[in-house]
Amino acid sequence: MTMIDPIHSLAFSIQANRGVYAVLVGSGVSRAAKIPTGWEITLDLIRKLAKIKGETSDPDPEHWYREKFERDADYSTLLDELAKTQAERQQLLRAYFEPNDQEREEGEKEPTAAHRAIAALAVQGFIKVIITTNFDRLVETALREEGVEPTVLSSPDQVQGALPLIHTQCCVFKVHGDYLDTRIKNTPDELDQYPPEFDQLLDRIFDEFGLIVCGWSAEWDGALRSALFRAKSHRFTTYWAVRGELGDKAQQLIHHRRAQEIHIKDADVFFQTVQQQVESLEEFSRPHPLSTEAAVASLKRYIPDPQYRIQLSDLIDNTVERVVEVISGEAFSAKDGPEWTTESVTARVRGYEGACSTLLAMALIGGYWAEEEHYTVWQKALERIGSTPSSSGSTLWLELQRYPATLLLYALGLGAVEAERLQFLRRMLTTTLHREHQEDLLAVQMLPPSCYSYAEMQILEDMDKRHVPLNDWIHKTLQPFAERIIRDDNRYTLVFDKLEILIALSCAHYRGQWSEWYWAPPGAFGYRSGSRVRILQEIKESLSTERDESPFVTCGISGETAEECKQGLEALEQFIPKLGWGWY
Repeated sequence: MTMIDPIHSLAFSIQANRGVYAVLVGSGVSRAAKIPTGWEITLDLIRKLAKIKGETSDPDPEHWYREKFERDADYSTLLDELAKTQAERQQLLRAYFEPNDQEREEGEKEPTAAHRAIAALAVQGFIKVIITTNFDRLVETALREEGVEPTVLSSPDQVQGALPLIHTQCCVFKVHGDYLDTRIKNTPDELDQYPPEFDQLLDRIFDEFGLIVCGWSAEWDGALRSALFRAKSHRFTTYWAVRGELGDKAQQLIHHRRAQEIHIKDADVFFQTVQQQVESLEEFSRPHPLSTEAAVASLKRYIPDPQYRIQLSDLIDNTVERVVEVISGEAFSAKDGPEWTTESVTARVRGYEGACSTLLAMALIGGYWAEEEHYTVWQKALERIGSTPSSSGSTLWLELQRYPATLLLYALGLGAVEAERLQFLRRMLTTTLHREHQEDLLAVQMLPPSCYSYAEMQILEDMDKRHVPLNDWIHKTLQPFAERIIRDDNRYTLVFDKLEILIALSCAHYRGQWSEWYWAPPGAFGYRSGSRVRILQEIKESLSTERDESPFVTCGISGETAEECKQGLEALEQFIPKLGWGWY
């Protein structure tokens, strides 16, 4: 039977239990950075001491020291005797822990991939406590590079005065001390017993947190082993990363903690893999596609504050990409599509609407609150949705590939018209859309519902007797979305008709056609004469009283002067009766 890889179980546990896992790292994690252990430093100092005495301590520096000074080698005592002041000790130890230019160039004595992966998990709140037996500052450096200022505990007085762990973003507990503090623990006797303050904090951590162990052999650290044996709680799993063979003491701890062994290549690969898998799970766990309510709430939060412009752009871009991913799939293929029937065409149209639902809800709000700094991101969204490459296939299915862009244009337009943001509306209408193997067109020339085949749109359910079937369909489709900003049904219809009149004026203006060659995309305003008269009268009065300062002029939708806009208005009024549909 195939078992789940324990590293996958670890990733699930970390992601599902944010902040409840502590990491215990030993010298094996810093080994790749070529940082020496405290004992290696002690032996090197003995060799140097022997050298300046004109002697050699090899092959056994520890034995040489014991014979020479009649005591066991001890890091703290030796360092105190060789360097009397704190400043002198710092200078003496610097070369062991801090890189010179050549080492920095070669990446030595710098945070490793493992340190950086741990820091990345900490900055996202997944890891809250890091216990280390190492004297170096690579963990702290990696955290600071990620923007996290850790609480560092390396002495009893620091532990005694520390805030509770729950109130720290990330705590680094250096149980053997820091290399710049001569109180570091190094000898077997020193490692066999911790101060009471250390024991108390370890007891809390091992009781309250899950544990990830890496790079620690458990062979020499008696006090740390004792702390793990004292812990009776197993509410969260212990995961022990294993490279090679473990000794008896480590095996005893694994058995006691009921730990899950994870066999690894090295610490770098292990922690990078964990980080990547946790982040993948986190991404997958986010609402996908983003729920409409969550998306709209985020949009409202980002719009008014310029400091959220990146988040706003990402929110809209990501939503658009999800739409494109769906509408580019096989379900919406123009090739080998089903026969055109009321059922098949209606199903496809509703499929597009379902794919776009979150984006449309956002677009109504976006158009309503659009400021100049928001124009580009919505224009980019319209370009992306409207410029999706077409392929060969059935004419109707090819035409309907434009439908999501039409919906987006109308949703943005409804919000803009209700808020009187006509400059924004003009930018959307004049967005250039790419057409594969054809001349690019403006959105206002390509997306109005009347630019689709009239007869083919009548095939939609209950639209067979409509003058403008797709316009009426969109009017009904967008009304539930528009309720966020327009609660009155009559008001919604008036805004919809005003939008379509402005689209008609703009399309005719950018087509540059007049008199008998004039054409504008008809809308539902044609048969809703009450709305049409009211809206046209509003525009006329504004042009007459405000002239070139009229918002209908300054927005540039249908002309650059009041006179030019009046001509467009008159042409539209003369055009409607020529359709012969009895609207006037």
